Amino acid sequence: MARSARATYPSFGWLTLCEAFLKHAARSVRQRVMKRTVLTLAALALTVAGVAGCGDNDESGSSEARPTAVTSEVSPTTASAHPTTSAPVAAVPSVTRAAAEPISVAPLAAAPPPAAAPAAEPATMPNVVCMNLQAAQDRIQTAGVFFSRSVDATGAGRRQVLDANWVVVGQTPLPGSPVGEAEAVLSAVKIGEPSPC
Repeated sequence: MARSARATYPSFGWLTLCEAFLKHAARSVRQRVMKRTVLTLAALALTVAGVAGCGDNDESGSSEARPTAVTSEVSPTTASAHPTTSAPVAAVPSVTRAAAEPISVAPLAAAPPPAAAPAAEPATMPNVVCMNLQAAQDRIQTAGVFFSRSVDATGAGRRQVLDANWVVVGQTPLPGSPVGEAEAVLSAVKIGEPSPC
């Protein structure tokens, strides 16, 4: 009798393969848990070291802050180093520390109030009815309003997650009206749903 030409492989039963897989899986889980634990402990140690380093402990064990005083002397000077500058230059306060003296700070000159920004001219609402919702929002942004809202025109309260899948069937305010941020409201239905468009 002739032997078959089939190669012979060591016989592994399903049980042996499953055991090998489970041992490998358990080993990798243990390694991940160990790594996470080490990282957590390292972060905790750094946090504790950082908090412990914030205190100012003296030999008596007290961590109260010691009072120090800061005095400030301001004397106006003029710029003599640059002959082209004739305006007075603000003086830089000098700071000295003295133990157990009260803090005294020179009053700051009141800054002039900021100039009121000119009121922005309101944008004009374009006609976006029967447009794709995304294209309608782009046109409103081109007009100068960067935040517009959209609602489900069917009243079902659906959210317009993918704007390209919706068609605008109504708008507030009407075309040609002035519109500001968040005032433009577009009513939309999904493409393929009944609409006047």
